[in-house]
Amino acid sequence: MKLWSGRFTADLDKTAEAFNDSLPFDGAMYAQDIRGSIAHCTMLGRCSIISEAESNTIRAALECILADIENGILEIKNAEDIHSFVENELVLRIGDTGKKLHTARSRNDQVATDFRLYLRDAIDEELALIKALVKTLCDRAEQETDTALPAYTHMQKAQPTTLAHYLLAYANMFMRDADRLTDCRKRLNVMPLGSGACVATTFPVDRALTAKLLGFDGVTENSLDGVSDRDFAIEYLSCAAQTVLHLSRINEEFVYWSGEEFGFISLPDEYSTGSSIMPQKKNPDVNELLRGKSGRVVGDLVSLLTLMKGLPLAYNKDMQEDKEPVFDAANTLRMCLRVFTGFLQKVGFDRERMKRAAAGGYSCATECADYLAAKGVPFRTAHEITGKLVLYCVNSKKSLQELSVEEYKTFSPLFEADVKAAVDVTNAVKRRTVIGGCAPDETKRQIAAIRKKLG
Repeated sequence: MKLWSGRFTADLDKTAEAFNDSLPFDGAMYAQDIRGSIAHCTMLGRCSIISEAESNTIRAALECILADIENGILEIKNAEDIHSFVENELVLRIGDTGKKLHTARSRNDQVATDFRLYLRDAIDEELALIKALVKTLCDRAEQETDTALPAYTHMQKAQPTTLAHYLLAYANMFMRDADRLTDCRKRLNVMPLGSGACVATTFPVDRALTAKLLGFDGVTENSLDGVSDRDFAIEYLSCAAQTVLHLSRINEEFVYWSGEEFGFISLPDEYSTGSSIMPQKKNPDVNELLRGKSGRVVGDLVSLLTLMKGLPLAYNKDMQEDKEPVFDAANTLRMCLRVFTGFLQKVGFDRERMKRAAAGGYSCATECADYLAAKGVPFRTAHEITGKLVLYCVNSKKSLQELSVEEYKTFSPLFEADVKAAVDVTNAVKRRTVIGGCAPDETKRQIAAIRKKLG
């Protein structure tokens, strides 16, 4: 049964019907649609818009429909959309009483409500997954506070840091992702139900009651905005895109690190694959897919922005296209978070390889400049002296650590024996005790601070 058939004398063309139907994707909102309908029906009964007996009958039938879907007894099919499916099934089970459910409601405000409920549920699940990922980053960092690692700028070795410091950089990124999703949830958690098709309803509905039953913080203030607003979905996609961007960045580095040229990590068998022709290969396919799927979520964001940019008020059928990018992004994000957390729990780190790399590339040159600056040499002068020192090392094929004190003194008489300790990688890391630095004790403080925020 079509919910709008009375005005028409001919059936919808079969091709047009298939083009119009949204059940293949909005069926994912069945639980939210039924929860919203139960709350709406409860309100109708309490406001005496329908009788309490009718309200009870409808609600009981809706509960049974939900249980039958979840238990696999009832298949979602043969309807224009999820709203039509639920209502048709309701009428099939309890007759004309079921037709009263849609009193004081339009599919426009119904779908807007379902969509917000769906995203609220998705965000709650994603927040839990992000927090689990951050906890894993902290767990691994706690084991690597003394593991030296080169920090890079321009993909060239810059200065020594630690693996813990590196992992915590991403922990901070994901914590911000969680904050953004939390803020997004606050803004989407207002209820449009009661907005009707576009200009509300003449029935004496109690929107505040329905909102309370559904766990919304309040109701939308303007009915035109209530049915046409998709800012919350765009904001969600922006949050999701930023989260997968962070996943892409760390996995880009892990792809590099897994290669022989770096050799910083050993890929876990459970999260890597082989080649069909090269027997020796162990490929970082999971990491590459995590990197690749980020483009998909970014594309979902662009898709919805493009969809909404030219739409006049209020509801337009174009907005049926809002759900597929959001559902795709939500499903992709959840899968990415789960698989990367699992990978991170299993990946192996080669501490010795990292330490050797940290000492290379004259990464302690800044320590030389700081050493001289601490003795009163203007930093720009100290920088120039150290640059000449590095050039000498390059030509002599020596590292800063291999130079003798006498060689140091040829560049400045202020260099003493303690310069050898200054350019030691471990010491260079330990001295960075400033807040945000990579010294082991400071790193442990950062871990504790993140754990406290996680609760």
